[in-house]
Amino acid sequence: MTGFVYHEAYLKHNTGYMHPEHEGRLIAIVDHLQKSGLWENLLHVRPGPAEVQWIQRVHTEAHVRFVREMCERGTGVLDQGDTRVCKESYEIALLAAGGVLAGIDVVMTGKAKNAFCAVRPPGHHAESSRAMGFCLFNNVAIGARYVQQEYGLGRVAIVDWDVHHGNGTQEIFYEDPSVLYVSTHQYPYYPGTGSKEDIGEGKGKGFTLNIPLKAGTSDEEYIVLFDQLALPALDAFKPEFVLISAGFDAHKDDPLAGILLTEKTYAEITRKVKEIADEYCNGKIVSVLEGGYNLRALPRCLEAHVRVLAT
Repeated sequence: MTGFVYHEAYLKHNTGYMHPEHEGRLIAIVDHLQKSGLWENLLHVRPGPAEVQWIQRVHTEAHVRFVREMCERGTGVLDQGDTRVCKESYEIALLAAGGVLAGIDVVMTGKAKNAFCAVRPPGHHAESSRAMGFCLFNNVAIGARYVQQEYGLGRVAIVDWDVHHGNGTQEIFYEDPSVLYVSTHQYPYYPGTGSKEDIGEGKGKGFTLNIPLKAGTSDEEYIVLFDQLALPALDAFKPEFVLISAGFDAHKDDPLAGILLTEKTYAEITRKVKEIADEYCNGKIVSVLEGGYNLRALPRCLEAHVRVLAT
């Protein structure tokens, strides 16, 4: 079965309904999946919070303390204004990271063949010492270190198809050859990082692959680039585990960007990544929700994604 990781407490991360990343995203996802016929065929996983030690494998102690203290004070924002928090947000961020660890656990113990983690707050913009872009802790990066250090795996691939570049994930693993980071994203666009010249440094040189997309990129153009660039890199890396930063904000109806993908492309790239995972790591994939802000398009894209995972 495919695992579906979710906790109703994720709704308590209150950013306000005027903020793009609000609790209505998860409400729409759950409601849609329940009506789609998929819900009964998923292994439902209720996570607990990640232990702070796992957060600190990718974040500084000072950053973790900053997030905790700012949330406890009820300051409202953690950066220049877009990363909104409430008093409960620190605990919910631990629960979001814990959702990814729970997804990894059910896959690694054979209870599920793969898993999707419907968590919030999202994570891929969070750098080792900075919160930004709606993100407090880098859920996928924490998961990568967890699967390496808890289960002894070596090569972990992270495929990030959020429309915004995952600057945090890149920064955390930029000098690390054990993690291949592959990102497709609109460029130039927020957060301004992710040029094709960014390929890693030191021992990590060649293990960061950025695939910048121009505004207006279509389904057909995207698939060509994915086939020509992302798949050969994944094939050469031969991952022992695959994590996906699954943002669905490159959809043509999303309000925060200008890429023109449809549900069929999310299904297709899921199938392609799944084939890589089937070949090299017995299908071990954990996919983690990042962006996606149109409440009609997001659930449809996620259904397309999960249906392929579940086949």
